[in-house]
Amino acid sequence: MNRIELADQYGLRRVGARPGVWSYLKQTWERRDFISTMAMYRMSVENQQNRLGAFWLILRPALNALIYGVIFGVLQGNNRPAEYTAYVVIGVFMFSFFSGCFGQGAKAITGNRGLVQSLSFPRLSLPLATVVEEFLSLLLSMVAMFAILIFAGHYPTWKWLLLIPLLLLYSMFNTGVALVTARLTVHFRDLTQILPVISRLLFYTSGVLFDVSKIFKSHPWVIQLYDWHPVYQVLVIARYSLMSDSATEVNLTYNPMFWAYLSGWAVVALVIGFLFFWSAEERYGRE
Repeated sequence: MNRIELADQYGLRRVGARPGVWSYLKQTWERRDFISTMAMYRMSVENQQNRLGAFWLILRPALNALIYGVIFGVLQGNNRPAEYTAYVVIGVFMFSFFSGCFGQGAKAITGNRGLVQSLSFPRLSLPLATVVEEFLSLLLSMVAMFAILIFAGHYPTWKWLLLIPLLLLYSMFNTGVALVTARLTVHFRDLTQILPVISRLLFYTSGVLFDVSKIFKSHPWVIQLYDWHPVYQVLVIARYSLMSDSATEVNLTYNPMFWAYLSGWAVVALVIGFLFFWSAEERYGRE
C-alpha cells in the first residue's frame, strides 16, 4: 500500500487541496458571517481616519457627479441628455459599484497575502467580502442619489422598485468580474497598475456621462454595439426606472430586452468567474 492509498484509508487530505465545487460552495457559505464581518470592518477602517467618516461614501460619488457633470456638460453642448443632472448622477453612482468590484476585487488575494498564507479557508470568501463591501457602500450612497433625484423633480414611483432585481443582476455580474480580476492579479501583479486605467476608460466610454443615441446618431452601428454592453444596459435600466416619471428622451433608449441581455451577462460572468477562480484555489498564497 502506497502513501496515497494509506492516506485515503484514514481520510487524510493534502493540505491546501482544492475541494470539489459543491464542497467549496458549502465551505464558503459556512463562512458567511466572516464575509459580512470583514466587509463591514473594511468599510469602518477605510473611513475611521477621516473626520467625516462614512459620510465620504456618499460625498465622494456626489462630488464626482458634480465635477464630471459640469465638465462634460459644457463639452457636449446641445448634445447633453435631457434631465442632465439626474442622468449624470444615476450614471456616476451606479458605475461606482462596478468600478469598486473591478478594482478592489483585484486586490482581494494579493492584498490579504498574510491571511491567505496563514489560515485554511476557501479563498472565495475574500473577493466576496469585497463585493459585499462595495454593495453596502452603494446602498449608502443611494441615499444621496435618491435625495438629488427628488430635488431635481423625479419623485418615487412604482418603477423605482425595478432597482431591486436590477441590483441583484448587477451584483451577480460584478461578483464574476471581481473573481476574474482577483485571480489574474495573483499571476500577473503588473495588472494592478493597468486595471485603474481600464476602469477609467470604461467610465468614459460606457455612457455614464453622455447619451449614446445622441453622440453616435450618425453611426447607428455603434449604438447597436452599445446595446450589448452590460454596464450600459444597467445604466439605461436604472435611468428608465428612476426618471420615467416625466417624458424625457431617456425613455426612447430603453429596450425591455436589456433585462434578458443583462440576465445572460450576469449568469455567464458569475459562472465563468467562479470556475476560473476556483480552478486556481491551490495556487493562492503560493505564488
